[in-house]
Amino acid sequence: MSDDTVATTIEQLLGPDSPKNWGKWGPDDEVGSLNYLDAAQVLRGISTVKTGEVFTLQVPIGDPNHPDPVWPGREPAVRTPVMDEGYFARGEEPEPSDGHHWADDRIDMFTQGSSQYDALAHYWYGDQVWNGYSADTTVGRLERASVLPIAEKGVVGRGVLIDVARARDKDVLDSGERITLDDLLSVAASQNVTIEPRDILMIRTGWIGSYYRNSADEFYRDWNEPGLVYSRELVEWFQEMEIPNLVTDTIANELSFYPGGLQLPLHCALMRNLGVAFTELCQLDDLADACAADWRWSFLYTAAPLKISGASGAPVNPVVIR
Repeated sequence: MSDDTVATTIEQLLGPDSPKNWGKWGPDDEVGSLNYLDAAQVLRGISTVKTGEVFTLQVPIGDPNHPDPVWPGREPAVRTPVMDEGYFARGEEPEPSDGHHWADDRIDMFTQGSSQYDALAHYWYGDQVWNGYSADTTVGRLERASVLPIAEKGVVGRGVLIDVARARDKDVLDSGERITLDDLLSVAASQNVTIEPRDILMIRTGWIGSYYRNSADEFYRDWNEPGLVYSRELVEWFQEMEIPNLVTDTIANELSFYPGGLQLPLHCALMRNLGVAFTELCQLDDLADACAADWRWSFLYTAAPLKISGASGAPVNPVVIR
């Protein structure tokens, strides 16, 4: 979409013939494009492993020095101790006869308040979610296309990292900085890596890494996350390439706001219409440094969000093996 294009609704922007994968895997499907990740894709991912290096991509939950980065309007996780040595020292817990002590705690958090997978029914327009299910199936809990089927399937395949920030010689992209399909393909070419059909596509902007180097006030000032921008060509490319999963180091995987007030149209064009799984808020800096060190940008990607029944998303700690 060009800078001077202004649409007032998601439906207007995408048009009546937006590419869809509804029904492709049957009327009861709830994992969408993750169906592309069959045993052959698992083995293709395994074949990329050369050194055995392991990278975990989740940001910490409950870091006392950095409240969890979350979408504005959500609140960071709160960890509350409910048992520790202090309870015994204060006499609040009876001393067990065998002398054992223990610690316990709880977390109150948004299910999408950390590195996480979106459910395919997390975001929609009109009165239908992924695969044509009625939006009424989201009332109270997601009866269809919740995060649970994704968690039960698991995600394993060949991951490819496209380091846009490094290609632009930046630690972090600017607020509102755009990434187009041409940009993706150009950066891939500069990295001498080919994005292949059914690859798990990972895009680094440096955004979440910058949160841990700066103040929260600076991070949230003039909020408009950098990222992919909608175009019909981009959506068609995702469909033709059978991309199962989009992973980024931003909270929403795409540019936040468009002229005219549009918000997150790729959530609808890719997730709602094509069934592409969205993995958001991942820490990609260390992985990117390792990839740049030996100029090897593909690897085995594995992930499984928590199995939360009926939820619109769930925390995840993806594991990459190179």
